[in-house]
Amino acid sequence: MAWRSVGASNQDLIRQLKEYGVIASDAVAKAMIDTDRKHYSPRNPYMDAPQPIGGGVTISAPHMHAFALEYLRDHLKPGAHVLDVGSGSGYLTACFYRYIKAMGEIADTCIVGIEHQASLVAMSKANLNSDDRSMLDSGTLKIVQGDGRKGYPAHAPYNAIHVGAAAPDTPTELINQLANGGRLIVPVGPEGGSQYMQQYDKDKNGKVEMTRLMGVMYVPLTDLRS
Repeated sequence: MAWRSVGASNQDLIRQLKEYGVIASDAVAKAMIDTDRKHYSPRNPYMDAPQPIGGGVTISAPHMHAFALEYLRDHLKPGAHVLDVGSGSGYLTACFYRYIKAMGEIADTCIVGIEHQASLVAMSKANLNSDDRSMLDSGTLKIVQGDGRKGYPAHAPYNAIHVGAAAPDTPTELINQLANGGRLIVPVGPEGGSQYMQQYDKDKNGKVEMTRLMGVMYVPLTDLRS
């Protein structure tokens, strides 16, 4: 991709993504600058490419995290409920937290990262605490273990849902947990086949509209037995 690059630092990486037009807003740039990838990606944190984080899982390329924030930014407001499915090392979950916190603190805000591997849950909590312990201590951000394909009903409905792995078809259960006026972005398609990042918007009356955003290549959304 034309914007694929390597930064000398986290700030340099984000600067390049902004120069290439991947990051369109100052608020998204700030959330990503304030969330140093070195805490979440043990290898090549400032390379714009997926990197292994253990457990057969990768952290997505920085430009995909930037796109996720840009597509969801109008739904990331104080008081929002946000679900990050396949939250991995915790990076994007932390960006969601910082994006909303910069707008003002409201007690009702809830940001949930869900992972099915206990080792990744533990690792992401350690990463978040290494970055800034106050994120988890606040109770606003939570990392939970579970099958993300089923969402996380305890804090539904969600104003914004992001999925970091490819669903084989329309993710009905996640759409069901989307609030009226909310937005879901999720890669959809078979492993090794044609996949597309798709956006699902639910209007105030509960009607859902799907928009196909771009071609992508993601690992499949699975459970521990898959």
